[in-house]
Amino acid sequence: MSGPLGAAALVLLAYLIGAIPFGMLAGRLAGGIDLRRHGSQRTGATNALRTLGLRWAAAVFVLDVGKGVAATLLARGLYVAAPAGSPEWVVAACGVAAVVGHNWSVFIGFGGGRGVATSAGGLLGISPLTLAAVVPLVALVVWRTRFVSLGSLVAATAAPLITAVLAAMSMVGWAAVAYALGAGILIVVSHTDNLTRLRSGTERRIGEREVVRSDGRG
Repeated sequence: MSGPLGAAALVLLAYLIGAIPFGMLAGRLAGGIDLRRHGSQRTGATNALRTLGLRWAAAVFVLDVGKGVAATLLARGLYVAAPAGSPEWVVAACGVAAVVGHNWSVFIGFGGGRGVATSAGGLLGISPLTLAAVVPLVALVVWRTRFVSLGSLVAATAAPLITAVLAAMSMVGWAAVAYALGAGILIVVSHTDNLTRLRSGTERRIGEREVVRSDGRG
């Protein structure tokens, strides 16, 4: 693929990959549970952990990370263009599109998750050094506070800064910075309700389970 039409087609494909609602599928397999009706009403791994348990949450997390990896690697493998550097910008755009698809999936009425795992997958495909630096930071924040949302917000803020440092050192391209910034903004936007609860002291900590009745209702 090449040119604007090829880039547009890949961005659309990346969105559709990101839009695959693995959390919803896991809920159905786990007993007909609709994650959009429980907990945070999101379809990502954190709500799956609270609602479905660790095994299902781990599966959702890995699959959601895989969406970001697949979107970026497909773009890198399929897009060919004459202008120097343009494929990297298409890869970055596809990474952002996958996060948009995850957060606002066309398959489930434009609902979805918060984009953290899919963003991490995109970083793995675009700037693995950034991911390697961000993961220990997030782990420390979550370990000390038990707030997954706070760790996610720290990651969204730190990733663009770390990637910019790497770009200044010519270790990654500036398209990677654009991806980290775009994905970070999407993560922050999707966490506005968490920010409100963090300020009010009502945010749930990791390990707190959502009670779900046998009929799939809370």
